[in-house]
Amino acid sequence: MRPAARPSRQRPFRLAAFLLPLLLMAGDICVRAQVARGGRLRTEVDLVNVWVNVQDGSGRPVTGLPRDAFSVFDEGTQQQIAVFEAETQQPLDLALMIDTSLSAAKEMEFEGAAAMRFIRKVLRPQDTLALYTFAERVDRLTPFTANEATLEAAVKRMRGGAGTSLYDAIYLSSSELARQQPGRRRVIVLVTDAGETTSRATFEDARHAAVSAEALLYTIVIRAVKSDALRDLGGEHALATITDSTGGAMFLADDLGQLDGLFEEIDRELRTQYLLAFYPQPPPPKKSIRRIEVRVTSAAAAGPMRIRNRRIYLTDGAAE
Repeated sequence: MRPAARPSRQRPFRLAAFLLPLLLMAGDICVRAQVARGGRLRTEVDLVNVWVNVQDGSGRPVTGLPRDAFSVFDEGTQQQIAVFEAETQQPLDLALMIDTSLSAAKEMEFEGAAAMRFIRKVLRPQDTLALYTFAERVDRLTPFTANEATLEAAVKRMRGGAGTSLYDAIYLSSSELARQQPGRRRVIVLVTDAGETTSRATFEDARHAAVSAEALLYTIVIRAVKSDALRDLGGEHALATITDSTGGAMFLADDLGQLDGLFEEIDRELRTQYLLAFYPQPPPPKKSIRRIEVRVTSAAAAGPMRIRNRRIYLTDGAAE
């Protein structure tokens, strides 16, 4: 009696070898199709998001520009725009950071009231905000939340202190924003006099953390001292450099009475941002720092335009 024949193992192996490339191709097409349709799915490997603000010569937002009005360059090489959204509706994760170093009780109350008005205006149901204060140390008063009652109670708990850990504030808020869910805009709004006295983090630590987190930094510098000889111009320059790297904006205020107007300007900027995203070609090497340039055709709007966007992005393992 002949032994029963063993089932052949060749056919399953051949079938797997045939199907595997098709499955991989389908997965890649599916991922890229979802990106193209909604712009909500971002790969951690190679999709680069760039939020862009366009203003006219008077500083007013230029809205309604079409995709073909924009050109994006990675290290001087033009890229194909894979995702485009005018007035992006991507939800926000926002870190609001208030410098409370040597603040008087009356000033703290005014800052808190202005901050609360900004919170009520900027937050939509899909957004979250975390409130921080910083003096000699950085304190997170709330987690990221959309609950106004929680945020209002935290505003009332703000307390002053000595020293100013400005770089620590940027570093810590950027690190926490980096841990938020992908597919959301990450924003830091910083109110400070630009002094720096007690940080453990350095300028480069703070800048690297903000760029790595893809956070937009909006800075309001309260110039309590008007004389250039007495102001911390070095601190202002350092903040301007970090802000410019992220694609955010820096505003100067001569007194706290200007806070409401500047908060409104930040809110308007966040509501009129364009989202451009691209897959870098050729693929950049790992551990590299890449320069981004965005151009808008002059025919797309009348008169001169000011374009603001993140200047750099980091590939895996990059350190400045």
